[in-house]
Amino acid sequence: MDTSLIISIIAIVILLVLSAFFSGSETALTAAARARIAHLEREGNQRARVVGRLIGARERLIGSILLGNNLVNILASALATSVLIGFFGDAGVAYATVIMTALILIFAEVLPKTIALRHPTSTALFVAPVVRMIVFLLAPVVLLVQGIVRVILRLFGVEKGFRGTMISAEDEIRSAIRLYTDEGGIVKDERDMLTGIFDLSDVEVSEIMVHRKNCLTIDADEPAESIIGQVVASPHSRIPLWRGERENIVGVLHVKDLLRAVNEQGGDSSAIDIEATAKEPWFVPETTNLLEQMSAFRARHQHFALVVDEYGALMGLVTLEDILEEIVGPISDEYDVAVRGVRRQADGSYIVDGAVTIRDLNRDLDWALPDEEATTIAGLVIHEAQSIPEVGQVFHFHDRKFEVLRRQRNQITMLRLTVMKPRTDETAQL
Repeated sequence: MDTSLIISIIAIVILLVLSAFFSGSETALTAAARARIAHLEREGNQRARVVGRLIGARERLIGSILLGNNLVNILASALATSVLIGFFGDAGVAYATVIMTALILIFAEVLPKTIALRHPTSTALFVAPVVRMIVFLLAPVVLLVQGIVRVILRLFGVEKGFRGTMISAEDEIRSAIRLYTDEGGIVKDERDMLTGIFDLSDVEVSEIMVHRKNCLTIDADEPAESIIGQVVASPHSRIPLWRGERENIVGVLHVKDLLRAVNEQGGDSSAIDIEATAKEPWFVPETTNLLEQMSAFRARHQHFALVVDEYGALMGLVTLEDILEEIVGPISDEYDVAVRGVRRQADGSYIVDGAVTIRDLNRDLDWALPDEEATTIAGLVIHEAQSIPEVGQVFHFHDRKFEVLRRQRNQITMLRLTVMKPRTDETAQL
């Protein structure tokens, strides 16, 4: 065999290996988890530091790899064409096209990229030193190419629009959480807690507060013995006191403060000044988001606040526990009254109390009912119906059937929810 032919074949093999290296490196460096690389960097891994720098200059990295990959692929194809023309004449061009396409596709693209996708972090750490050298050597050419590309993008207005559509870090994390949940890497409870943290800044206290009609309050003008009896019978540790009218809150009575006062008076409850024992009430706007409210709780060393609207009218109350439940789910102790409000029926439907919040229903049943216009499930029905429905009325929206089962005055207190099966094409035509 001719020496030049042997050299050409060896050169083609080497170029295919280089092409495989470029393809695998590109996939590994773009698929490597940045959080994992950052963790290795903090542990002092030098290769991880190199990977971090390469990923940080992503445009230059991709440009260098693509430039190198195209150079070796074109050169390998040219050598193969030259060799096969020597054997088959002009028909060698067609043979070279078929053979090199198959070799590059299998051995220089699919195979190395598959390996890199299965082991992205370890592959990225392995190729990083060599890729760094290639990026350095090809930097002048890459910078020239990037300049030309940017000019073209500006001419067509693409670059400006692209920057406006980049997702935030929060959206990226949310997408990763959904992805790992779908793949089984994260269970539903863990997903709810992780997304609950991000939702704190999007949820206002008015959406999770205990409404004023459900708040336990005590008339401050009642005898001390009566107030102490109501406090002892209550499952709550903090109870608002009102005077004159229920919305006029004059203090918040803490069980520990009350017990301390009883002890100081030697058990004589009639001698206790209830209003002096109570703490000054703290009022917060209903538009405060949960992240701000939690920070305020921490700053004031308090766990309890009264919620008012823009006119100063009492709307309800919110506690630190209410906010924590938005992250970890319901927290119950031995004194809590277990009222879930959602009961699954044998036919697959759900009996739901009207006061159940849409957020809790979505979280428990993994639904996606909108909660922008209403807080409770009863409020959603009223919003969609644009009226206060009568008992027995049925509505269909958001792929659910809503049947009103019970109503008290103007308040819907119980509903039956049924998930509607999607119609098939045949059913839709009937």
